[in-house]
Amino acid sequence: MAPPPFESVLFLCVANSARSQMAEGLARHLFGDRVRVQSAGSAPSRVNPYAVRAMAELGIDL
Repeated sequence: MAPPPFESVLFLCVANSARSQMAEGLARHLFGDRVRVQSAGSAPSRVNPYAVRAMAELGIDL
């Protein structure tokens, strides 16, 4: 029997600085290596330090 297809999730927003980065971090935390998780932005900028701090409080590294 063939293995199931590899699942992939892409979180997309404008800046890829907070929401999509946080979603990616949370999904990676929840799914581990079972799912390929990425985030991107249509006009990317730097990761928001408040997003990094908020996720760190949950034990999730962005």
